[in-house]
Amino acid sequence: MSRQVTCGNVLIGGGAPISIQSMTNTDTRNVADTVNQIARLTDAGCDIVRCAIPDMEAVAAFGQIKKLVKVPLVADIHFDYRLAVAAIENGADKVRINPGNIGSRERVKAVVDAARSRQIPIRIGVNSGSLEKDILEKYQGVTAEGLAESALKNIELIEDMGFSDLILSLKSSDVRLNYQAHKLVFEKMGYPLHIGITEAGTVESGKAKSAIGIGALLLEGIGDTIRVSLTGDPVNEVSYAKEILKALDLKKNSIHFISCPTCGRCGVDLVKITAEVEMALKPVENNMKKKNIPSFSVAVMGCAVNGPGEAREADFGVACGKGKGILFRNGEVVKTVEEEDLAKELILYIKQEKALV
Repeated sequence: MSRQVTCGNVLIGGGAPISIQSMTNTDTRNVADTVNQIARLTDAGCDIVRCAIPDMEAVAAFGQIKKLVKVPLVADIHFDYRLAVAAIENGADKVRINPGNIGSRERVKAVVDAARSRQIPIRIGVNSGSLEKDILEKYQGVTAEGLAESALKNIELIEDMGFSDLILSLKSSDVRLNYQAHKLVFEKMGYPLHIGITEAGTVESGKAKSAIGIGALLLEGIGDTIRVSLTGDPVNEVSYAKEILKALDLKKNSIHFISCPTCGRCGVDLVKITAEVEMALKPVENNMKKKNIPSFSVAVMGCAVNGPGEAREADFGVACGKGKGILFRNGEVVKTVEEEDLAKELILYIKQEKALV
């Protein structure tokens, strides 16, 4: 089990729940736009938000933003150590740096000393696109071994400064290389890992790479916090991250939705029914954490082959026949419902049972 660190009010590592991160794509210097986007991210279920800090104007704006939001904020710093120090002084809950592009040992130490004084963690970020020149030359390009060596070298650098509130990320857009690099470092260090596939792609193409890359690591027990990196609205990143955690049963207070792909035996408009049920359950799920309602499963099945079995195994289920369906609760038949009322009856029953009406 990894060492546990604290980012604002979120625990990372040490057996804490896996947290979801994203990053704003607004200009940080535009306080209003950035605050609005952070609100959308937190509403979607984001636990930690990172903001780019390109200059001192962004640092000042970051300080204002910090006062207007409740979610932990991470300052993303490259090249200029003074930006990291200033961001820490302006309330950052964590800073993300790549020691390799910050510069000399003295400059890295200035960031470490500032983080120590404010008792916040540092995330060491190693990416395939910004590996040190000597490592690229040693391995003749980007390799899993090179990523791992860079990560471990930078950890040792900061450990030598007497600082251990660290989180590590080492990312590549190559899913297999990303996996191999994490396997190489996982057993050699005891710090929390922030995992993801960097520059995964668009919403359409990137979600598959992210699901495979992040899911494979989580199945190995690797990863304490995640980000799905997608081009476009970062709220999509949060939505897909939640789905990955739900699929692995790693997200509390969530709804596990099961539905069949349909075939020629289906006797109802299952596409319409499942869409209506899933849409109605999204706001229900958002309230579950506030009311501390444990996760539960919902199955909407379209025929008599697998339908009754799947519906019985779920906490709530519908097994459809021709023009109607049977409503189940914990394996017991509740009643038979006509097709046009199936979605409405199932939704109402779940809300009533879970006190979410």
